[in-house]
Amino acid sequence: MEFHVVFLGAAVALVGALCLLDLLLTFGVIRRLREHAEMLSRAGVQDMPVIGLASGEPVAAFSALTLGGESLTGASGLRVAGFFSSACSVCPERVGPFTEYLAGHRVARESVLSVVVTPDDGPPPYADRLNEAGQVCVVQHDSEVVRAFKVSGFPAFCLLDADGALIAASYDPAGLPAPATVV
Repeated sequence: MEFHVVFLGAAVALVGALCLLDLLLTFGVIRRLREHAEMLSRAGVQDMPVIGLASGEPVAAFSALTLGGESLTGASGLRVAGFFSSACSVCPERVGPFTEYLAGHRVARESVLSVVVTPDDGPPPYADRLNEAGQVCVVQHDSEVVRAFKVSGFPAFCLLDADGALIAASYDPAGLPAPATVV
């Protein structure tokens, strides 16, 4: 009987030691994940493509209707575009920086396109703020304008040249360069 108690005590001690080792390894992995998240945050994660167009590639032809009732056909004349989704938790936070970017660089209203993707018929509350800064289209996820810009994530922002070709894209408007010739 005494042998069984010693064996059982050793087995419990071994299981306890393994659980403690597992707990220490789990804490190490969590700490490493936090360090990784901080590094990605500091780097701005700007290597993640949010617009599938290559630099210099023109935006494909599209047609869309703005909240003001105007019909847009293609990216000609557009200089800055922003893409938001009503399902995106970060998108409302980026509306302010986007409108500040536009105001700070004095981008003309007719040169700005904000696209709000929503499964609903109505635009989200921040569409009014975007409409003050530029043209706004409220569309479904599979719309022509989303496909034309090859949007792969939200929010997404891009700077275009006068011919409607991509200059730069970012998930944050602060990641865009200044539009040198936009008035």
